[in-house]
Amino acid sequence: MAPDSPDAPADEPRTDADASSESGPAPNAARVADLDWSESERGDRFAFRRKRLAERAGGRDLGCSLYEVPPGKRPWPTHYHEGNEEALYVLSGTGTLRTREGAADLDLEPDTYVALPAGADYARQIENDGDEPLRYLALSTMNHPDVTGYPDSDKVGVFCGAPPGGDKNARTLHGYYPRDAEVGYWDGEPTDEE
Repeated sequence: MAPDSPDAPADEPRTDADASSESGPAPNAARVADLDWSESERGDRFAFRRKRLAERAGGRDLGCSLYEVPPGKRPWPTHYHEGNEEALYVLSGTGTLRTREGAADLDLEPDTYVALPAGADYARQIENDGDEPLRYLALSTMNHPDVTGYPDSDKVGVFCGAPPGGDKNARTLHGYYPRDAEVGYWDGEPTDEE
């Protein structure tokens, strides 16, 4: 469950099946069989299918999606969140959770639950290195503002008004920036009267 942007896979259009309907289940329920898969692919490294369960069920403060990652693929770049905690529960298939440099990677197999607290110490990337699709539930708090870090590309993402995976139309500030793009507090500010 990584952040979305105009050029990131999370921005695929939502289908009617992603939204609640009067003829569907109760507002607080979502049935996997009733939802269409949304698919995303980027280059030859990244691909996944997803069903947004929490959104369909009317969830606000806790996100939950069913992911399916094909063999040899990753769903998202290595990342971490400063403002949100995530968790994974593996349903089927196998893979590897790659963690921050210097930490041990974790083998993913059915019935494995992984807590991913906020912070750079919990940078991660999932890779399906098995022979069959890797299916898991991804859960996340939906706090904003949130800052996401991308150690491999040395950039950060900023989300205000709505969290990653939340309502893009509610965002008041959103973008991805090189980590070294820092400017001074007073840079560009008019400090003298004209």
